[in-house]
Amino acid sequence: MSTYMAKPQDINREWYVVDMDGKTLGRVATEIAKILQGKNKPMYTPHIDTGDFVIVVNADKVHLTGKKLEQKMYHKHSRYPGGLKSTPYGELLAKEPEKVIELAVKRMLPKNKLGRQMFKKLKVYAGAEHPHQAQEPKELEL
Repeated sequence: MSTYMAKPQDINREWYVVDMDGKTLGRVATEIAKILQGKNKPMYTPHIDTGDFVIVVNADKVHLTGKKLEQKMYHKHSRYPGGLKSTPYGELLAKEPEKVIELAVKRMLPKNKLGRQMFKKLKVYAGAEHPHQAQEPKELEL
């Protein structure tokens, strides 16, 4: 018996909606990363993108445990000396709530060309509305 390898033409992609209202960031981000990779399907193949599309709504109502709202920092560097910029999580959540979820999920995906392809299937919106009604997304309860 040989191992099944998925082929790109055999992949059937679904659309899912995740409501982040009151959900913990890390716990939901791991589940979203699994769906983007296709690990929830029996036809999962590591070198092929078998994942589904995920729409995240209410990104501004995400929950974080402990004192992370004040203590957790996001860092970026300009690659110049002294170019480190640090932003507290609370400030980033107020300005760009979509970016918080995108960064959490992106860092859980593979760091290669396939991971970048998987990340493009993630759509994040701060409010409850999204423009993907035509795809008939299914509600995903996590």
